[in-house]
Amino acid sequence: MALHFEPGEYADRKARVIAALSAQNLDGLLMFHQESMYYLTGYDTFGFCFFQCLYLDGDGNVSLLTRAPDLRQAQQTSNIKDIRIWSDEAGAQPADQLKDMLVSLGAKGKRLGIENNSYGLTHFNGKAVDTALEGFCDLVEASDLVSLIRCVKSPAELDYVRRAGELGDEALDAAIAKTCAGADEGDILAAQQAAVFAGGGDYPGNEFIIGSGRDALLCRYKSGRRVLDVRDQLTLEFAGVYRHYHAAMMRTVIIGEPQPQHLAMNDACQAALAAVEEKMRPGHCAGDVFDAHAKAMDAHGMKDHRLNACGYALGAKFTPSWMDFPMFFHGNETELAENMVFFAHMILMDSDSGLAMTLGRTYIVTANGPRSVSCHSLDMIVI
Repeated sequence: MALHFEPGEYADRKARVIAALSAQNLDGLLMFHQESMYYLTGYDTFGFCFFQCLYLDGDGNVSLLTRAPDLRQAQQTSNIKDIRIWSDEAGAQPADQLKDMLVSLGAKGKRLGIENNSYGLTHFNGKAVDTALEGFCDLVEASDLVSLIRCVKSPAELDYVRRAGELGDEALDAAIAKTCAGADEGDILAAQQAAVFAGGGDYPGNEFIIGSGRDALLCRYKSGRRVLDVRDQLTLEFAGVYRHYHAAMMRTVIIGEPQPQHLAMNDACQAALAAVEEKMRPGHCAGDVFDAHAKAMDAHGMKDHRLNACGYALGAKFTPSWMDFPMFFHGNETELAENMVFFAHMILMDSDSGLAMTLGRTYIVTANGPRSVSCHSLDMIVI
């Protein structure tokens, strides 16, 4: 088995989840988050785009229902012993086969948590599960049960986060080395991905974001490449990824002489990130972090150009997004704790001038304040 953690680590995780089940008077948990499956068992696949479910009962027994292509995937990447296959055939009803599995495991009449809010459970399949299990057991919404436990990282997980941070630095170095007037965005993107892969890293949970000119104002990936002008701007959002653990970064690189507005926006980003760092520690909540960001941005006259969120947690994530719970936005009362991991991004997009400026990196929360996993300077990058 290609497990990335010691058996004791998985045993500790399972014990915490079982304790949470008991606290919520649940007899078991139906997991559709790929992240939950990976966290508890090491199971590593993108097969969650099809129907699959990992079941954990209150005694710690684990059973997986998946498709035949993922049988060996589960055997070789996880500690799951009970692997069952639903049939690919015309009229297949995997939700009914999930019920059959639960019948065999003695789950009839039990109170089971279920991860409804999951990329791995489409509305179509969710309705099928509800129908199949109606009258068989009581289903209780529990999408955040494992997610909340995953928020606080173990020492072994933090080692992977730090390695991801090193890979992120290498990806930024690779991008800077390729960036100049006349450079093709495709070459820059290829260099970043190559740096992560060459360092033993993984594909990210979502695409790297790259955009120059007016596309530097975009916060999402789009297809199509552009050649950089003599005076230009290039926004990069990317992540070092190691064993699926992410350390995201975001920078806007200036090619040629910066515009005066670039300098003003950079000053605002620097001030906002410093304010965020003061709040990103135990004793504060996620909303406090955002409010510090907003206050600093607004004091620099950037209220119309900032976003309504300024970061989010990171961890072992799968497609379609590396974003994890919780997010930094106003009113979020989730308390920060030691050994949480967050990506803080200061983003300014001025549609009137067509100018952008971003500044972001990943931190580990400690009792003495946040510790960046990046060694890169925060100075504006001008080429």
